[in-house]
Parts: sequence; C-alpha cells; structure tokens
Amino acid sequence: MRNYPQIGIQIPDILLPKAGIDLQKWAVIACDQFTSEPEYWQQVAELVGDSPSTLHMILPEVYLGTEEETRRIHSTQQTMQQYLSENLFEIQEGFILVERTAGGKTRHGLMLALDLEQYDFNKGSQSLIRATEGTILERLPPRIRIRQGAPLELPHIIVLIDDPQGIVIEPLVEKKHQLKKLYDFELMLGSGHLTGYLVNDLALEKQVVLGFEQLANPQHFAGKYNLSSAQNVLLFAVGDGNHSLATAKSIWEQIKAQVGMEHPARYALVEIENVHDRGLEFEPIHRVLFNIKSDLQAALKAHFGDRYRFVRCNSVAEMSEKVEQAAGSEHVFGIITSQGAGIAYVSHPATNLPVGTLQSFLDEWLKRGGAEKIDYVHGEKTTVRLGSQPGNAGFYLPAMPKSDLFKTVVLDGALPRKTFSMGEAKEKRFYMECRKIV
Repeated sequence: MRNYPQIGIQIPDILLPKAGIDLQKWAVIACDQFTSEPEYWQQVAELVGDSPSTLHMILPEVYLGTEEETRRIHSTQQTMQQYLSENLFEIQEGFILVERTAGGKTRHGLMLALDLEQYDFNKGSQSLIRATEGTILERLPPRIRIRQGAPLELPHIIVLIDDPQGIVIEPLVEKKHQLKKLYDFELMLGSGHLTGYLVNDLALEKQVVLGFEQLANPQHFAGKYNLSSAQNVLLFAVGDGNHSLATAKSIWEQIKAQVGMEHPARYALVEIENVHDRGLEFEPIHRVLFNIKSDLQAALKAHFGDRYRFVRCNSVAEMSEKVEQAAGSEHVFGIITSQGAGIAYVSHPATNLPVGTLQSFLDEWLKRGGAEKIDYVHGEKTTVRLGSQPGNAGFYLPAMPKSDLFKTVVLDGALPRKTFSMGEAKEKRFYMECRKIV
C-alpha cells in the first residue's frame, strides 16, 4: 500500500474472488437500488442460492424495517469471516481500471482508496473530498451496525472528478490492452458487462498521481471556476454511495483515537469516475408517495400559493416531454396518480433546481402526515407504475446537466438530497472488489 496524502489517496490491497468462483453470482447491485421492488431481490436470491456472493455480505435496503434487517446485520459479518477463513480471495495491489457497459453505454473508473481525514460530509464543507447532496443522518445507523467491526468493506461508492481534458483515467483506457485483465463477465439480470484491469506499473501510477495533482493545484482550480484563490480545492465529489462513505467516516471518527492514524479503516475503497466520461449520464431521481392521506393538489396549492398551477396532460409521454423541454424561470415537474398525469408549475422558485422546490413541499407535507412514506426511484416506468396505483403519487423530475455539478457544489454547497443518479437502476455499481478494514 502506498499513500499520497497531498491528494488524499492510497494505492490499496484489493481482494478479488479466486478463480473458479462464479462471478455472475458473486457480483450484485448496490444495496440502495430497487427499494420498492422486493421481487428484484428475490430474483437475486434465487440466482445466487448458497454460492459465494456479495449478496451475503450486504443489507439490501428493501429489507430495512423488517425482520430480515436484523437477521442480515448479524449474518453479513459472519459471512465475511467465513470467506476470509476459507481463503476465497486473492490480493491485487494497485489501481484497478474498471470498464462497465450497460444500456448501450460504456464508462470507465479507477478503483483506489480515499483518505477519510480529507472528507467531510457536513453542510458547508470545504474539504478536498465532499458530498454532493445532503446527508440524511437517519440513514446511517443500519449501515454503521453492519460496518462496525466488519473485517471487509464492499464499495458501491462512485466518486467524481472534474477532468475535462481527460488526463487521469483516459490515458489508462488507451493502454488497457497492455494491462492484466482481472475479470471479464456479464452481470446478472440484464445489467450489462463488467471488466477490470490491474494497473500496477509504477510509471502509470505516477502518471495518474500527477494528473490528480494537476486537478488539485489551487491556481488551476480557481481558474477553472473563476474563483478567488482563497477557495479550498474540491478534488473529489461523491456521486453515488454518499451515505456509505459517510458511514465509513463516522466509524473512523469513533475509533481513530484507539487504533491510531495508520489503521486501514482510515481509508475507504471507491471507484473514481470522470464526470465528463461520455458513458456517464445523469438521470433524475423521481419520487413516489405511498398511501396519501389528504388532497395532494390542495396541499401543493396551500404550500406554494398563487405561484402554483397544475395542467393535466393527455398521456404520460406528453407529460415527460414537457418536463424535459421546460425552459424559463418557472420550475416544472410531472405528477402521476391513478387519475392520470399532469404538469406542476411553480413560479418565482426559492431554490436553484426543481428538485429542491419539490422536496421542500414533500418534506413539510410528510411531517404533517400527508402520506405514509416516500421512496426515491429511478426510471420513468417504475415512477409511473408505482405512482398510478390508487392512493399513491409519482413525481417526475428533469435531469440536471452533469457539467453543472462541480461548480454548483463549490459555489452553493451540497445539492438537495437525491438530486441526480448516475444512470438508471440497472446501470448502478455492482459489488465486486473487497478490502480489509481491520
């Protein structure tokens, strides 16, 4: 393991399953996906069975609040210990160049470990590594119970860099055919293909580090965003898995006085991706309310007053098209219920993005008991299917341009929670690599 503290990274020892293990059963999608679709996770369980799998080392969030949550919190660490004692892993020291093809798009990432001493998920953070959205502290306890004392970490965290010239990851992609291929297989349930290449050449490592150092240069950073030189550099912005990284940070803060600053839990394994990667698309995260208790339209009108109007559409297709093409100062989002679809317009919005305008209403209404619960879902089809069920409502939001992300976080701080998703649900990161944290 080698550390580069000036840019907050470590070249870690990464654990991969040994030859002979069925990788299609080993790798499963991030735990926070398909949270309103238990049938997906049932399919995963049936496919995996008793085979070695990351499924047995995670808590899919579809099970939060159920008896399965308690069982899995106890079983995850037992499985980790079992896999270690059975010697199921082989160690790879170096970066891993990851190639993911899904939905007709191919994107690339780089596996490494980030220094949690240089990460702060709190609002107003000026750290080298920052959250892109508000952290919901209530979501941390189940994750903390799983990670606390666990011998392994399995990351679904994707962290972004703003590298328009492609000086960090892209040169490795050009040389991938010279690299050792570590894995190459089809992911389960139509989620595409995953390939990994080992980057353990010191010359290539130095090239990557120099690229990071250039992006982290204060003058370069200030010039890119037209900032004063007093602004602290933002090198790494958490794209997916914000709460998982916040969990790792929380545990590190709890234990570091006892274990010392060289402990492996100081670092967290992540995948770095370039926000400008052509295969990376920002998708909106839609909302669904379940078991609505009172009149939704009346509540929206009461919250926004004369600034709110609602126009019915003839079809879902008309609704989604109008939301995507909306321009001007009004904030626009779609609403789907059992009565059909329509467009909500809010003039003189108090926030920068439609998601912030909508979320301000949803938070307040839910506190007053307007609906039983909310879920954050990916994809138009799922939003429409769930929202159109009697008693529910779906909210369809436009996508945020990915080129706006870093400057928005630098200037305005963290975005409203669940503002964007990097791809749709099936395109999310799969658990593949592990790392020892004890």
